[in-house]
Amino acid sequence: MNLKQTALGILLGFGMTNVIGLANAEESQPIVNEHFKHVLLISIDGLHAIDLEKFIKNPNNSHSALAELAEHGVRYTNASTSKPSDSFPGILSIVTGGSPVSTGVFYDVSWDRTQFAPTDTECKGPIGNQSTYDETIDVIDSQGNDLDKIDETLLPNALKNGKCVRVYPHDFVKVNTIFEVIKKAGGHTAWADKHPAYDLVNGPSGKGVDDLYTPEITNPVGFDNTVSTVCTVDNDSKKVNAILNEIKGLDHSGTKKVGVPTIFGMNFQAVSVGQKLGIDNINLDCKLQDKYNVYGKQGGYLDAAATPSDVLSFGLKQTDQAIDKIVDSLKTHGLYDSTLIVITAKHGQSPIDKSKSNKVGGLQTLVQNLPDSSTAAAQAIINAGENEDDFAMIWLNDQTQTEAAAQYLRNNQDALHIQTVLAGESIKLKFNNPLHDNRTPDIIVLPNPGTIYTKPSKNKTAEHGGFADDDTNVGLLISNPAISRTVIKTPVTTTQVAPTILRALNLDPDDLQAVQIEHTEILPGF
Repeated sequence: MNLKQTALGILLGFGMTNVIGLANAEESQPIVNEHFKHVLLISIDGLHAIDLEKFIKNPNNSHSALAELAEHGVRYTNASTSKPSDSFPGILSIVTGGSPVSTGVFYDVSWDRTQFAPTDTECKGPIGNQSTYDETIDVIDSQGNDLDKIDETLLPNALKNGKCVRVYPHDFVKVNTIFEVIKKAGGHTAWADKHPAYDLVNGPSGKGVDDLYTPEITNPVGFDNTVSTVCTVDNDSKKVNAILNEIKGLDHSGTKKVGVPTIFGMNFQAVSVGQKLGIDNINLDCKLQDKYNVYGKQGGYLDAAATPSDVLSFGLKQTDQAIDKIVDSLKTHGLYDSTLIVITAKHGQSPIDKSKSNKVGGLQTLVQNLPDSSTAAAQAIINAGENEDDFAMIWLNDQTQTEAAAQYLRNNQDALHIQTVLAGESIKLKFNNPLHDNRTPDIIVLPNPGTIYTKPSKNKTAEHGGFADDDTNVGLLISNPAISRTVIKTPVTTTQVAPTILRALNLDPDDLQAVQIEHTEILPGF
C-alpha cells in the first residue's frame, strides 16, 4: 500500500471522492504520528462555509490555493463556530476545544464579577469590572505609535493568593490550549494574530506560544487598517511573512534559528473587513496605492446568495494568494507532505443579505429613550455592564433584577428590535448559572436578523458576535496531499478542531481541560 493509500485509510477509510455523514465517519481509524509532523492552522476571519464553496467552485479559481487544498482535503460544510461568535471565544473554540462554558471567555470586552478596575491596584474598591482585551490596551508612545505590546496599567486587577495582581489576557482563560499541550510534549509553537491581546492563546500558563507575533491592525488613537481591504491585506502580509520565516526554521522576524514549529499559524482579516465595509476607504484614510481599484467601492455581498462584491472578492483573492505563497514554501522546504493544514474561521459575519442590515444604535441608548425608562427594570439595564454588536450581553449590578429586566426587554421587543431574550433558565441551558459563575451574562439579547446595535453612521453593513447562522456557519477544511477530496455534511463545531489536531500529532485530546469538561469529540472522518 502506498503512502497516499495508507494516510487516506488512517483519515477516512475511503479511496475516492466522498460525501459522508457520521455513520460512515465512525468507521475511520486513528491518525498516527508517522505522517504528520506539523500542523498549520489558519483562521480566515469571516469566512462562511458558502464563501469557501463558491470560491473553490468558481472556474476562475480552479488553480487557486484553496481549490488545490480542497482537492485533497476534507470539507465540513455544516460547521459552526462558538456562540457568542466574537473573535475571542472563536479562537478559543479552535485552540482549546471548549466554549465559554469552560473557557469563561464570552468576548474581548466582557465582564468579570471578581475583578477590579485597572486603577484599583490594591483591590479595595467596588468589585465587578469590565474586562477589556482589545486594541485599547496597547502601549502607545508619545508620537502616537502603537508599539504592538500590552500596557499593563490598562489591565484589570484581581486578588490571587491574597495579592492584588494584573489580569493579562492569558490569565483570563480558565482552561489550557493546544499550544500548551504541544509545548509540554516537546513541540515548538508559534502563532500570529491581529492584537497584542492575543496573548490570550498562551493559555493560563502564559507560556504556551514560543513565538507569538501580534502586529496591531487598529491603532486605538491612530490609523486603523480596517478602513480598507488594501491596508488590511498589507497588515495581513506581515503575518504571512512571519509564517514564511517559520517554515524556514526561523522565528517570525527571520533573525533567529529555532526550528520549524510543530504547530504554527495565523489569522487573516481581509475577508472580514471586505464583508463589513459599507464603502472601502470612504475617507481616504488608507494611503497605500490603490492598484487594485477597490477604493470607493461598496463592500459586502451583492445578494442573499452570497455573491461577493469587488471589495470582498479582492479580500478573498488576496488571502488565497497569500495561502498559495505559504503552500509553495512548504513544498520548497520539503514540509508539504508532513504538514496537516487546517483552514477555518473564528467567526462569520451577519447579515450576508445587506437589505436586512439595520443599524439601530446602542441597546442601552434605545432603552434610555423609551417613555418608561425611569422604571427600576429599565434603569437596571441602563446601568448594567453591557457589550453589543449584532447581539447584546448584559451583566446586571443587581442580579435580583434579572427577571424584571428580561421581561422589560420582552415587553419592548419591537422598539428594541429584539427577536429573543435569554435569561434565567434559558441562559442556564446553554451556559453556566450567572448566579454562580463570575463571567456568564445575566441576559443575552438576540435581535431580529440583520440588526446591529451600532450607530447608523458607522461605515459597516455587517458585524459578528451573535448567534445567527450568518455569524456561526464557517468554513472548515482539513488538507494534506494524502487525503482524497471529501465532503462531510454532518453538523460539527470548531471546538472539535483542537482535539483533532492533537490526535493528528499522536497526542491525547484529553490533555485539553475543555475537552474533558465538555466531552468534545474529534471531527468525524478522523
